[in-house]
This record gives sequence, structure tokens and C-alpha cells, in this order.
Amino acid sequence: MHEKEFLAARLDEQRGHLRAVAYRILGSLSEAEDALQETWLKASRAELGEIDNLPGWLTTVLGRVCLDMLRARKARRETPLDDEPAPLVRLVHRADPEEEALLADSVGLAMLVVLDTLSPAERIAFVLHDMFAVPFEEIAPIVDRGTATTQKLASRARRRVRGGDAGPDPDLARRRAAIAAFLAAARDGNFAALLEMLDPDAVFRADATAVTLGSRAELKGAAAVAEAFSGRAQGACAALLGTAAGMAAGVVVAPLGRMSMVLAVTFAGDRITAFDVIADPARLAGVTVAAG
Repeated sequence: MHEKEFLAARLDEQRGHLRAVAYRILGSLSEAEDALQETWLKASRAELGEIDNLPGWLTTVLGRVCLDMLRARKARRETPLDDEPAPLVRLVHRADPEEEALLADSVGLAMLVVLDTLSPAERIAFVLHDMFAVPFEEIAPIVDRGTATTQKLASRARRRVRGGDAGPDPDLARRRAAIAAFLAAARDGNFAALLEMLDPDAVFRADATAVTLGSRAELKGAAAVAEAFSGRAQGACAALLGTAAGMAAGVVVAPLGRMSMVLAVTFAGDRITAFDVIADPARLAGVTVAAG
């Protein structure tokens, strides 16, 4: 009994770290807990006393569990059970405010959106190496690749996260910052600040899919647009959007990191003149997102 308690204490010492790893890999609190439970089950069957590097061993086991979960999710083409679609008109109601805040603070909403577009192996390699400094030599067995190939997986993921190899565009950075300020004012319900950032003739337009999900088809004038955003936008973030026309700053609405729509933003000088909502799946498929 004493030995079991000792081993349980050693496992509990790693719980916080492993939970953070699983959370960032999976983007879901409930799935992270499921991954931890599976890891604990595997650990209970192992001879832990013979393992020299317990944290490394547990991370490897957890990584394999998470990889299997990501592959199963991709095969089923379904999102985690705690990820509920949000009414577009509210831009966006949070199914779980505490979890949404945790995700945004620990990873960044735009980052979660990009991670969701990666292959399971790319996501594992990038998160473990770039976020937790796990050596490629230890990641390679998890994804069943050689070390060099694992490095390439992480490199591809890194390019996706950064939006390609092009250098930073000062204009894009400035507009993204302006959009982030607008969304912050929206979340705070600062109507006056929203008006200040909008062109007097600003418009809000939504595609047919967004309208069927509850969005207004069109709003005209700064006051109407500001009212639509005021006190909302908790599940939205500023991001760089890649389309056939090139890279532009815009808005991604992604409850719990799953992209449900994007808003193309048009500027005249430093003021926003238009928001164009894209929710049609076919059109969304042609949009890439970069965390910056």
C-alpha cells in the first residue's frame, strides 16, 4: 500500500504539466482530462520503479494518447462534445466562459484555430517542441517518424502558424492591432470607443449561411454596427486571413478554437468601413488563418 501511495504521489506531481500539454494539444478541457485518465491507466500497469525519467516517460505516453484522439477526431470529422456552435448574431455566445478564457489566455484563440488545421502529427510535433521544449528525438517515437521528419513536421506547422515565410507587413500589423482594439471595446461594451473606430457610413454584411444561423443580413451606419458588437465578440479574435486575394487582417470567430466564421474587415485610413461575414463552408475552406 505504501508503494502505491508513493507512486501515486509521483504521478500527481506531474499532473499539472501533463494537463497543460494535453490541453494545448487537444484544445478541449474535457478531452484533456480523458487523455490524462488514459495515461494514468497505462501508468498503473507499468513498472514505474524501473523508469529513470518519469516526466519524460509520462509525456511520451500522453503524447501517444493525444495523437490517437486527434486521429479519431479527424476520422469522425466531429468536434469535441464541449464545443457547441454559437449563434452568429451574438458574435459569439460562449458555451463555457471559464474554459474559453483559459484557452484564450494559455494559447491564444488565433493559435488554436491554426492548430486545428494541422495534421495530428504536425500538431503533436509543434506543441511538444515549440511550446514545451521537448526534444525532437523524444517526439519522433510518438509520431512514429524519424527525427529529421519530425523536425520537418514542426517546421511546416510553424510556417502555418506564422502565415508563411514572408516578413511582417507593418500595415497588416497596424490593422490587426486596430481590429483587436475594436474587439476589446466590443467585449467591454464600450459603445463610444466602437463609434470612434468606425467610419460613419460603416456597414455589416453577412452571407446566406450566416443569415440562416441567425445573423442580420445587413446593417448600415456606425451606430447600428457598434450596437451589434457592443457587449459581444467573446469568441472572436483578430487574425491574419489568407485568401486568393492575399493576406489581410480580419476577425475569426472560433468558439473553443473551432473556426465557425471569419469577418473580412475593410478600412479607410484608420477607420473600419465594412465587416463582411463569411460562414459558408465552401468559402471558409479557401481561407487560411495565421496566428501572427
